Amino acid sequence: RVDRVVELRDRKVDGPSGSLDMSLGASRLGKKIMELENVSKAYDTRRIVDSFSYIVLPEDRIGIIGPNGTGKSTFLNMLAGRIQPDSGEIAVGPTVKLAYYTQESVEMDEKMRAIEYIKEAAEVIRTTSGEAITASQMLERFLFTSAQQWTPIGKLSGGERRRLYLLRTLMGEPNVLLLDEPTNDLDIQTLTILEEYLEDFPGVVITVSHDRYFLDRTADHLFVFEGDGKVRKFYGNYSEYLEQTKQERQQESDTARTGKADAPKSAQGQASTAGDRREANQNRPRKLSFKEQKEWDEIEGKIADMEEKLAEVKRGIERAGSDYGKVQELYREEQELTEKLEQAMERWSELSELVESISQQK
Repeated sequence: RVDRVVELRDRKVDGPSGSLDMSLGASRLGKKIMELENVSKAYDTRRIVDSFSYIVLPEDRIGIIGPNGTGKSTFLNMLAGRIQPDSGEIAVGPTVKLAYYTQESVEMDEKMRAIEYIKEAAEVIRTTSGEAITASQMLERFLFTSAQQWTPIGKLSGGERRRLYLLRTLMGEPNVLLLDEPTNDLDIQTLTILEEYLEDFPGVVITVSHDRYFLDRTADHLFVFEGDGKVRKFYGNYSEYLEQTKQERQQESDTARTGKADAPKSAQGQASTAGDRREANQNRPRKLSFKEQKEWDEIEGKIADMEEKLAEVKRGIERAGSDYGKVQELYREEQELTEKLEQAMERWSELSELVESISQQK
């Protein structure tokens, strides 16, 4: 299962023939980009962010993570200027040209042809080397054949519309790019193209996502929404954050296991006792507990069920078309399933390592 995930993550996908420089230019970005000072936001009694401050730097690659309902999308909307903070200030530099790829269904003129929709944003854009790329060439790079480029938007699938919307977002040559859960509704080919674009993008990228592998490739530090207005800054990628939190939980577990009953003893005595316990635990053959064995027996079936449900939800989104209410409901369900699946995969990985370790002891 791990090999399958890694293969899916790393494999190259077939795109249009020929190569096209994805080092697209961006509008010049000055020294001042965004400055957040003591920003706070709440809805009724639910705090989204509390006294948060940060200065966005050129070429920042920021990932925003956290459980559903902690306010990540609301925070992104504040950065985009769509929602105002209750207090504090978000100062945006005069040279910022912002583009925002959202989860919301975007109104498109279904009678308009795909190429006309893109040309509304720009007929020609330029790479960092000054080379001109036409709207038709960009559509081809985003997997729209010559015939599809002249297809009315109303005849495109839901996935093709989201791909077209993404291209339209990038065609404005932004220098600050906000992405809200881009992996939820883009296929693997489009995500590969987006990752290639972001590798050479000369501006700022701020992404809300649950996708560990996408964030590892596109973000080098994180804003972690922990709930109740708390936002933790972590300098490192998503995998490094998961590893650190795993170590922190282990330390807390070790502390809880040794307990506080030994507090009256000398520090040397405590260290000796804890060391003796660890040595004894290490020498004792490890085996799965009843609960762990039951979990190990059932987890692969649960993962398969979640994968099947997730695929069905994605098909439902495709079928929903322009039914905004239904699409929003399915997107929320997809987010919840994706988060549960990721947690299950991490737990499967932990249990498989444990099973392998026990096998090696025999």
